[in-house]
Amino acid sequence: MTESPAPPILAVSSIETLYHDRIYALTGVSLELREREIFAVLGPNGAGKTTLLKTIAGLLKDQPKKGTIRLDGQRIERQQPEEVADAGVVFVAEDRGLFRELTVAENLELGMWGKPRRQSREDLETVHTLFPRLRERMQQQADTLSGGEQQMLAIGRSLLRRPRLLLLDEPSLGLTPEMSKIVFDALVQISQAGTTILLVEQNARLALRVAHRAAILETGRIVLTGTPKELSEHPDVRDVYLGIGGGDATEGKSFRLYRKRRRW
Repeated sequence: MTESPAPPILAVSSIETLYHDRIYALTGVSLELREREIFAVLGPNGAGKTTLLKTIAGLLKDQPKKGTIRLDGQRIERQQPEEVADAGVVFVAEDRGLFRELTVAENLELGMWGKPRRQSREDLETVHTLFPRLRERMQQQADTLSGGEQQMLAIGRSLLRRPRLLLLDEPSLGLTPEMSKIVFDALVQISQAGTTILLVEQNARLALRVAHRAAILETGRIVLTGTPKELSEHPDVRDVYLGIGGGDATEGKSFRLYRKRRRW
């Protein structure tokens, strides 16, 4: 007898998010994430990727206007951000949200606020193992770190909350290829350790290298979903997002203007 699949950790169903109660940023978006999965959302600027993360995290007041968001089967849409965070959802913003005037150690201490001392020590050791550079920079002011080190700190601090679901907005932004590889290799380890990750990213190649599944979000709606292999073999994804189809995609760009009629 075939076992039924485990229920999703996150189930987003037909959500609609509006700005100023009249401008649709998301229209009928649905997706599901399962335990230990990395799910990547790709798309151009203005597609609604960050809005999707903020809607899930409860950071947009009274949004979504329609649809449901369930975490472990419990509805969390339109809850206060602190309630969503208490349920196990941690959001790492594009700007990383660090206290830049504080040291690395002080930023990490904020992530351990209210936790038992023994648990804090164990979790901090886990972060140091994942990102050895942070151990070397503990007394350094966060503002003086490189972009890659700041991203490590932001992700490390988020892990100290022991999230069920980690929401990441453009983690490769401003990073060198070397730093991007370090950060994305760490995401694989984080998912293998038990944390589910919803990743918004413009670097399609990098995201598809680590994701288990991915979706293309354009003008507020999901137009394509599949495995990295399925998306990588789709003609329009290859041309628009990977720059390996026909046309004149410029190396280093994650997407470009596309005039040909797409197949989705």
